[in-house]
Amino acid sequence: METQALTRIAEALERMAPAPLAAPDFNAAPAFVWNVEPDRLEPVHQVNRVDLDLLVGINRSRDTLLDNTRRFANGFKANNALLWGARGMGKSSLVKAVHGTLQAEHPDLKLVELQREDMGSVARLLNHLRAAPYRFILFCDDLSFSHDDQHYKSLKAVLDGGIEGRPENVVFYATSNRRHLMPRDMIENERSSAINPSEAVEEKVSLSDRFGLWLGFHPCDQDEYLAMIDRYCEAYGVSVAAETLRAEAIEWQATRGARSGRVAWQFFVDLAGRNGVHIQ
Repeated sequence: METQALTRIAEALERMAPAPLAAPDFNAAPAFVWNVEPDRLEPVHQVNRVDLDLLVGINRSRDTLLDNTRRFANGFKANNALLWGARGMGKSSLVKAVHGTLQAEHPDLKLVELQREDMGSVARLLNHLRAAPYRFILFCDDLSFSHDDQHYKSLKAVLDGGIEGRPENVVFYATSNRRHLMPRDMIENERSSAINPSEAVEEKVSLSDRFGLWLGFHPCDQDEYLAMIDRYCEAYGVSVAAETLRAEAIEWQATRGARSGRVAWQFFVDLAGRNGVHIQ
């Protein structure tokens, strides 16, 4: 009787458990989003991105990431990259734009987005990517860790790969507002309260050292801000008198209390709408 009861319980648990992830059809789309519960890779047929040549004021970071990704797409070793710095200056836009630029000539180059809160499942994701005959940019936007966050341990599986090593066909790109992926005040708190201050934060802070590329993004000045808007106007055929455009753009950033690539794009969206221009 006990054996029968245990068998029924085991069968019920098997029915409740999610089915294992079937081999994804990576030909279905150029990009995918990793979701859990249950594990699945959702295809993204139209990636939300801008053209690479519309990203102004980040030339060095643009060229560095493009070269690194091109080497990876051509089958060579490439570095993981941490894009860190000011908000709204094109960090995530650059990753998506670089992929879009190279994907036309390298259709086997896929972009896979991983949410920070799903970092604990990254080992399962890597097993699926490792077995596929494609090359993958694994992308995590707005990556950061708090004081009691344990997800950073899972990140090591991406950066170092453990005993198996990082899959040869995967490179990891992350964006963050913080160079060391955790707030400075939390770093100082751990240093001040720990028995061994240097060891208390070494494990977390050293995560950023595991990225081969650090690409910094800094606030733009007014000339760069206006140059971004000029580039958008040129690309989308919006014609406005230079004096009017400059005055409206400066007023827009003053009301926002900020000046960045994101603010420049938001102004241009408003400008294009007022001038009857559709933005694709």
